[in-house]
Amino acid sequence: MAINMAGKAGLVTAAGSGIGRESALAFANAGAKVMVSDLSKDTGQETVRLIKENGGEAVFFKCDVTDEDQVKALVDETVSAFGTLDFAHNNAGFSFSQNKIGDTDSDNWEKTVKVTLYGAFYGMKHEVNAMVKTGGGAIVNTASSAGVEGVMNMTPYSAAKFGVVGLTKSVALEYGRQGVRVNAFAPGSTLTPALKGWADSAPEQYEAILESIPSGDMADPQDQANAALFLCSDIAPQVNGVVLPVDGGFTAGKI
Repeated sequence: MAINMAGKAGLVTAAGSGIGRESALAFANAGAKVMVSDLSKDTGQETVRLIKENGGEAVFFKCDVTDEDQVKALVDETVSAFGTLDFAHNNAGFSFSQNKIGDTDSDNWEKTVKVTLYGAFYGMKHEVNAMVKTGGGAIVNTASSAGVEGVMNMTPYSAAKFGVVGLTKSVALEYGRQGVRVNAFAPGSTLTPALKGWADSAPEQYEAILESIPSGDMADPQDQANAALFLCSDIAPQVNGVVLPVDGGFTAGKI
């Protein structure tokens, strides 16, 4: 069944590359109007160009998700441009540190949590308020396999993604009766541009990770985008407060 998002409008953060870009393209290809947000004007506008090249409708809005005023402005601009906010994909997240906690720089902890957890909090806070005014909507957050199981040497990122999972479930409980569904998907290792570069530079490590995935395949950004699209679509009306692993079965025996 093809997912139809015609007549709907929403936003995607960190949509200039990787999962965010594929998500914006997936929503647009399904017929939605998309507010493409990113910290980088160049990559964000490239996503807009790709959407328009395929016949879709999109607008770019530069936004630093660590600044609540900018996030509110993003939501307000989406409603102003399209008349409504039917869906939102809070995708921004980043790990600024890969060390044991005893060696973790506190500034890197703060930056990781600010982008990954605070960004999701600011987004949901203002998105639910906009959605309630028009009868509801759907929010999807990018969690991570690092948000459903502990991961060595990634304490700030794992803690922040566990926080995203908690936010997702709690806000789903708070706003379900007001027509707002809130879900998340948890990507496993995904062939984003950054991971492709790492695979080229450390092929033995890459093969070891690949061997640990039950499906035998690494996820593609489009696999994650498809999960975001499904969770925000009208074919998932009773899906609320879930965290959907998209990891080839990697966490199946661990959680």
